[in-house]
Amino acid sequence: MIIRPLLDQWEALPPLAQDGALLAILLVPAIAIGLVTLWGYRPFALVGAMLWRFRVTNLLFVLLIACSVGIGVGLIAQERGLRQGTAHAAEKFDLIVAAPGSEVTMMLAAVYLQPTDAPLLSAAVYEEVANDPRVSIAAPIAFGDSVDGAPVVGTSPQFVGYLSGALAEGRVFAAEREAVVGSRVDLAVGEHFEPAHGVGDAADEHAHEEAEFHIVGRMAPTGSPWDRAVLVPVEAVWEVHGLAPGHGPDWDGTVGPPYESAYFPGTPAILVRAEELWANYALRSEYTREDAMAFFPGAVLAQLHGLLGDVRQVMSLMAIVTEVLVTAGVLTGLVVLTRLYGQRLALLRALGAPGRFVFAVVWSYAAVLIATGALLGLALGIGASAALSQVVSARTDIAIEATLGWPELHLVAAFVSLTIVLAMIPAGAALTREVIADLRG
Repeated sequence: MIIRPLLDQWEALPPLAQDGALLAILLVPAIAIGLVTLWGYRPFALVGAMLWRFRVTNLLFVLLIACSVGIGVGLIAQERGLRQGTAHAAEKFDLIVAAPGSEVTMMLAAVYLQPTDAPLLSAAVYEEVANDPRVSIAAPIAFGDSVDGAPVVGTSPQFVGYLSGALAEGRVFAAEREAVVGSRVDLAVGEHFEPAHGVGDAADEHAHEEAEFHIVGRMAPTGSPWDRAVLVPVEAVWEVHGLAPGHGPDWDGTVGPPYESAYFPGTPAILVRAEELWANYALRSEYTREDAMAFFPGAVLAQLHGLLGDVRQVMSLMAIVTEVLVTAGVLTGLVVLTRLYGQRLALLRALGAPGRFVFAVVWSYAAVLIATGALLGLALGIGASAALSQVVSARTDIAIEATLGWPELHLVAAFVSLTIVLAMIPAGAALTREVIADLRG
């Protein structure tokens, strides 16, 4: 009867308040034990001398704790950064219409520009989507070529403007042999290039030697694989591959829609944007049928993240197991360290120091090592995650940023409280040792 109202009050709190309250709750045991143990005593001068006396051993002990905490923090932060980075990369892609098949495969191809062989949508389907009054942008995409490893993607000038917003340099292409490069493509505005047929090791550098493109603009960073793409008019991709350009014989060379159905070769996917949210759901329902497949990349990505939830749980379990093992190691190490100081502690007791003072000295010494190692591990974990994020971002072209979050703080707080509570064991064990035996060494 009492728990339900408390749960209701907890759920009514904003997320920030919940996270802050949970952090405080996790730290309460350590703080409470510290206040009780140190009440009436000031053992810090003696603790400082103990830390300095065996500084190398103490440093190794701190580094052990730091490595353990850093691994846990790094795993959790990196996994969250990867999820956020992939979600951010798909933000601009409201709805994709493609030929029936695998939604995951088409999402990887259209959003993350992964090479794939995809069937083509017919001209009739594209015309129906493009002429739908609820659609503001219906951009065909065509891929399969590359330049210096960067994928060449054919699309419409309207989509380039939508994807990048204001260009960082130059302008959007307006003619068939013009191109816009992504922010991370190593080609400058004003340069020319000839695309290779295919991507990667299988690319044929000489297949399109007659097709030369002039770079007229550079997109602003999008945090997605499109930053490593070269965007050209879809008409150019069609013509380079010996297909109709999407326009009739009287075409004046202006690229972009409207396209003529009789000269529309087909497209692997259509990137669709509607101004109204409800329209996107209506469009997905309407164009999910025998000759077309409509899906939300964000929804497919959420399903993938759900499937990868087991991976996240494994990472969390690995972090917890690591913390448990290190906690056991910490306790064992503290028992060993207290034996190094056995003669000094026995001398304190022989001189009449209260047992609670000796307990406070040993516990404070352990608490300093644990807290220092945990804080160092927190910094180490975030630093390692940031470095790893740079490597993953360079490999995937997805902007991944691993930052310090509440889960990492909760993990560290739980570890600190648990080990500080258990530090009472070696502190209590120090009082059970024989004074005479320790004095004799």
